[in-house]
Amino acid sequence: MRDFGRRFARNRGAVIGLVILGAVLGLGLAAPVVFPGDPFQMAGKPFERPLGAFALGTDMMGRDVLAGLAHGARTSLLIGLVATVIAVVIATVLGGCAGYYGGRIDDVLMRFTEFFQTIPSFLFAIVLVAILSPRIENIIFAIAAVSWPPITRLVRGEFMAMRNREFVQACVVLGMRDRAIIFTEILPNALSPILVTGSLMVATAILIESALAFLGLGDPNVMSWGFMIGSGRTFLRTAWWLCAIPGLAILLTVLAINLVGEGLNDALNPRLKHL
Repeated sequence: MRDFGRRFARNRGAVIGLVILGAVLGLGLAAPVVFPGDPFQMAGKPFERPLGAFALGTDMMGRDVLAGLAHGARTSLLIGLVATVIAVVIATVLGGCAGYYGGRIDDVLMRFTEFFQTIPSFLFAIVLVAILSPRIENIIFAIAAVSWPPITRLVRGEFMAMRNREFVQACVVLGMRDRAIIFTEILPNALSPILVTGSLMVATAILIESALAFLGLGDPNVMSWGFMIGSGRTFLRTAWWLCAIPGLAILLTVLAINLVGEGLNDALNPRLKHL
């Protein structure tokens, strides 16, 4: 664990990303305390500029932009994390079974995965949310439904490489059950690439949620960064901060997650850096 921390700390970009991500997470967690009440409520006059009565100004309805940014951080991180966890679980189950058992099971599961990969992911997410109604639970489901196929192929490859290793074959000879071999021998050794890919998938999930909210398919009862950009786009020339501030928040958060993901990759797979 100490070696992992040292390798991660050597990557300055990863450390900077972790600091930015920690600040965003802290802002989201502190939102109910610092900005109690409904972020949709009117707080002042419409179109007040930043650094005036309100630090980041107000929008066309007089809502505090900073309060919306804080509550939007909770929404974006929650959706990104939960959707990614669901997608990784689905991908691990399907990819693990395909890679370990092979044969017909592999053929069926891979054809099923390839079918979903042929569908444009963002368009598929739009269709799912439009059919199921734009609620936060349905948005999470839609993002998870379009995110699992690439991870499934990664997990399949890792399991196929591991199942022929000596220690796995020794477990088979000793009569261990498939479940025990998968969860105690193969999965722990294949976990690092899954974790790295999952961390990067969080950024993709945040972007998909923001795009859905921008198109009016976000939960109308929940403040999000995409909603803030979508509602302020018609006033871009006169009130630039309505789109620029939440857009910058999305940019920094996604950049931070990618930097942390690269740091995890270098720390968990130090040999690959020198290849």
